[in-house]
Amino acid sequence: MISFGSFYQQIADSNLQHWLESLPSILGKWQREHKHGNLPKWEKVLNKLHYPTPDKVDFTTSVTIGSGAQLSAGQTEKLSNLLGIFQPWRKGPFSIHGIDIDTEWRSDWKWDRVKNHISPLKNRTVLDVGCGSGYHMWRMYGEGAKFVVGIDPSPLFLCQFEAVKRIAGNHHPVHLLPLGIEELPPLDAFDTVFSMGVLYHRRSPIDHIMQLRDQLRMGGELVLETLVIDGDENAVLVPTERYGKMNNVWFLPSVAALILWLEKCEFTNVRCVDVDVTSLAEQRSTKWMKNESLVDYLDPNNISLTVEGYPAPKRAIIVATKNQPNLDLV
Repeated sequence: MISFGSFYQQIADSNLQHWLESLPSILGKWQREHKHGNLPKWEKVLNKLHYPTPDKVDFTTSVTIGSGAQLSAGQTEKLSNLLGIFQPWRKGPFSIHGIDIDTEWRSDWKWDRVKNHISPLKNRTVLDVGCGSGYHMWRMYGEGAKFVVGIDPSPLFLCQFEAVKRIAGNHHPVHLLPLGIEELPPLDAFDTVFSMGVLYHRRSPIDHIMQLRDQLRMGGELVLETLVIDGDENAVLVPTERYGKMNNVWFLPSVAALILWLEKCEFTNVRCVDVDVTSLAEQRSTKWMKNESLVDYLDPNNISLTVEGYPAPKRAIIVATKNQPNLDLV
């Protein structure tokens, strides 16, 4: 069974220590009640991942663990087969003992668009909401963050993260908790909170923004990345059924509307730092993710539209600062 004991130990003497009042019971309930059919199989695979301390670890320009020189050809093949059990790999890429996990998303491209527009992460405590398998968490740690916590309710993402962490070494202060943000008490503790690729999945985007705000210390920074459309501050797309074959897309605002929402939630210094149309090279099927991908979600006769006729995915990055709340609005 996956244990969170080392996480509890690391937060005991930190500004997150009051989380210990509620977190063990929340995660204990998850461990008792989460009955995903593949979880026992995945945990057995995790228990087989015993490898030497990697001779190379790089989280600054990539997520690279091991040069590939430490394992024999047979060991490398076995490790590749074990990691393949955790398919589909969606966020990455990873290089593990010479094995290149070519994930569906080139998440490194998104990180390149983000990293130069945010406050330096050195010595900061960071929360990554909807972190997936944890690729961006490792890059945040590579930028000097002293402690990184990711939350994502998917047991597959948890196992993918655990696989990477066990091979890299469990001493790194990077942790993934299988929770949704609605399960977190207001912590008011993180220096930086990321929410990338989550907002459009939330039925209430304003509630999500306020939940993100509740995790930040005063003066902390929010980095919000989401799907957007063109238009003025009143422009919001609400798909009738599906968007890009996804049935859990609720609100796609314009950049101007998104900035207005953040300002209404008492964020200051709100600015859009990047807008980018997702390319077929950034999101695609690979041998590590063999399901449908972006090309299948777009109109084959006009890739500027989804198969439903909506504008093709365009993503914006918004950066903002938590300000003192207006008590009249609380």
